[in-house]
Amino acid sequence: MHPTTDNRPRLLLAMGPGIAERLLTDAHRERLAALTRTDPHLVAHDLAAPDPRAAAALAEAELLLTCWGASPLTPEVLARAPRLAAVVHAAGSVKHHITDACWTRGIRVTSAAAANALPVAEYTLAAILFAGKRVLRSAQQYAELRTDQAWLDASTAWGNYRRTVGIIGASRIGRRVIELLRPFDFEVLLYDPYVTSAPPGVELVPLDELCARSTVVSVHAPQLPSTHHMLGPAQLAAMPDGTTLINTARGSLVDEEALLGHLTKGRLHAVLDVTDPELPSPESPLWTLPNVLLTPHVAGSLGNELHRMADQAIEEVARYGRGEAFADEIRAADLTRSA
Repeated sequence: MHPTTDNRPRLLLAMGPGIAERLLTDAHRERLAALTRTDPHLVAHDLAAPDPRAAAALAEAELLLTCWGASPLTPEVLARAPRLAAVVHAAGSVKHHITDACWTRGIRVTSAAAANALPVAEYTLAAILFAGKRVLRSAQQYAELRTDQAWLDASTAWGNYRRTVGIIGASRIGRRVIELLRPFDFEVLLYDPYVTSAPPGVELVPLDELCARSTVVSVHAPQLPSTHHMLGPAQLAAMPDGTTLINTARGSLVDEEALLGHLTKGRLHAVLDVTDPELPSPESPLWTLPNVLLTPHVAGSLGNELHRMADQAIEEVARYGRGEAFADEIRAADLTRSA
């Protein structure tokens, strides 16, 4: 009798140190071992100079399963991976490691960006609802005063009933935020230059109009040359007094100097999960302004939410093994207008 041929694709894990331990559970590793020919405990941290075991695995690999900290797939790296046909990225953006050489060679690419969008949208929903209720400032004042106050009298401009929320960018995250807002009594505006018709119940408007009409503005556009400081002095000045700006995208999309002018005067409020630079200087007013909630880039997947990205990535590995199309394939043209 002839031995049974093992047609499972060979796979190599490639990501930064310590990432695989957070990303993959034992069950994930067992499933990878069942779906592919792989050592689910072998992780290549540096494909440009891999250790001998990783180098041998790379030479045979048909699939790479990548995540944060993955090495750029340069022509030199790809020359060491002659059989590589696809990259499954268990995170969001692939711009850090997918190079032009990958597209030239016809390597297929998919990512778990859809899974990573969910916690960002959930963070945004919480920020929108808390902004309308002025939770940050009222909690601060409550702690400062520690006495009974006429909160009902002080809150005449608060509340979430028929408040106008402006969403900048119909990205995966932006679209998910819009879905999450449906059960609430909000008027939702959308700005996205690539969108020609808005989802039901959403009004598509120019950026300046969105800023002028919204009392909460949430940023979900990609970081591109065309989006650098897209919220500049004119857009920020157009926002009504008391507007809350939420940024979970990238700090460079907002002119931070112009924003600080409005924040230090108390005219605007902000919920910032990203800044420019990513870590503000120790002297930045963002650390101490009472109308600013500053978080350390935690809106995206963290903790057990990484396992959702692993689930999606491994499903894509399974589709590849069955000869099916990826559910969320990325093409080179997509990266000109996405994160």
